[in-house]
Amino acid sequence: MHHFSLLDLSPVPEGKTTADALSNTVELAQVAEASGYHRYWLAEHHNMPGIASAATAVVIGHVAGATSTIRVGAGGIMLPNHAPLMVAEQFGTLATLYPDRIDLGLGRAPGTDMATARALRRHMAPEDSFPQDVQELIGYLGDPVPNAQVQAVPGTGTHVPVWVLGSSLYGAQLAAYLGLPYAFASHFAPAMLEEALETYRATFRPSATLAQPYAMVAAGVCAAETDEQAAYLRSSQYLAFARLRTGKPGKLPLPTHDLSEIPPSVMAGVQQALSCSATGSPETVKQQLADLIERYKPDELMVTGMIHDPAARIRSFQIAGEALTQLQAQSQAA
Repeated sequence: MHHFSLLDLSPVPEGKTTADALSNTVELAQVAEASGYHRYWLAEHHNMPGIASAATAVVIGHVAGATSTIRVGAGGIMLPNHAPLMVAEQFGTLATLYPDRIDLGLGRAPGTDMATARALRRHMAPEDSFPQDVQELIGYLGDPVPNAQVQAVPGTGTHVPVWVLGSSLYGAQLAAYLGLPYAFASHFAPAMLEEALETYRATFRPSATLAQPYAMVAAGVCAAETDEQAAYLRSSQYLAFARLRTGKPGKLPLPTHDLSEIPPSVMAGVQQALSCSATGSPETVKQQLADLIERYKPDELMVTGMIHDPAARIRSFQIAGEALTQLQAQSQAA
């Protein structure tokens, strides 16, 4: 494992506002930087009362301005919602303002419900143009092309690192074909993780961007001083995920010892979806993270977690950062 990083969805806790959530994001990013995290990524979601990072490029700029060394990026931008040129201009601007600190992860899903997707895109194309859009976007960020009719200004020549994100074999195949780094969304969709990693590594074609495959695995984390406290804090994410799956999205719920509102069939699905994770005391979390690293052998591990109390969330990522620092040193010494 070369690096460990952090994915923040800018959760909006019950009783708080989006302004509170964005303030919490900046504070967490500063702690992540001090704790040794390599990247701090934010994700594009729309029409979700519990997530404040819809205008992802804007939030990335805010976080980059409040930090100094950590890489900041998108995990990811849902490319079907946008024209590649506009994404190139946004991230070219970010890379111009914050040189060698900006990442651009690209997803193929809309990141929302279909009604909102139609509101975002206006005219939804029936064909899947994601591979072509990725290549068009990379072209805008590459070296200047003489006499090009269309250029991204800013953007041209910035060479912002582009990642392909995915939760199925599609993204793995595309990332391998284009010779790009690949990040798997195993923090909420782990079912095809092993097969996707195998496909990506086996079919990877070296490119001008990358000489060998580079795979990032995402995992949930909820760490506290005791296993019991961590399990209690984790209940907020179980509730939020269950409500989302049953068509009742909302702000991040308060933690509870009583999860009886979640039907057993729904809970089984939630637990499976969130199974690529580490929850517990510092010792428990370190062992569970070590097991994940040993099993999947990621080049990079990205952790994420939704905790209602911002102070508890910060402490969780501090604990995880301490464990991952030790595991990274062990991995590199082996």
